[in-house]
Amino acid sequence: ADIRGGRIDTGVTDRQRVDEAYGDLTLAQPARARTFVVRFQASSEQLTPDSLPVLAEALALLPRLPAVELIVTGHTDRVGTQEANDKLSLARAQAVSELLVRAGVARELISVVGRGEREPLVPTADEVAEPGNRRVDIKLR
Repeated sequence: ADIRGGRIDTGVTDRQRVDEAYGDLTLAQPARARTFVVRFQASSEQLTPDSLPVLAEALALLPRLPAVELIVTGHTDRVGTQEANDKLSLARAQAVSELLVRAGVARELISVVGRGEREPLVPTADEVAEPGNRRVDIKLR
């Protein structure tokens, strides 16, 4: 839609016209967020072995981002109490944050959050041990 002479004109456009009209604005958009998922052993802050390459991939991307913000969000499965899972999810996020800091990431760039069992990737009933939900999401934007 365009406003011309106080009226709104609507129509269909294409990518070329958008680029011509708003190219500078689209170039100023921040890079799309990238999310990396690392997994954990049951009831622990211990990463699974297959998570180490994922962490390395996230670290390799960091120097290529002009201004980075990291959001590290811990999650659990639904085994245990909600209070225990809140604590465990935060501990997992803090553990990943510490690994990032030891690898050279500035601590002030990292936001750490624990979500407990509230945002499962794999919906389950209460007290179901689901490895896919024992994770930390590392979002780079």
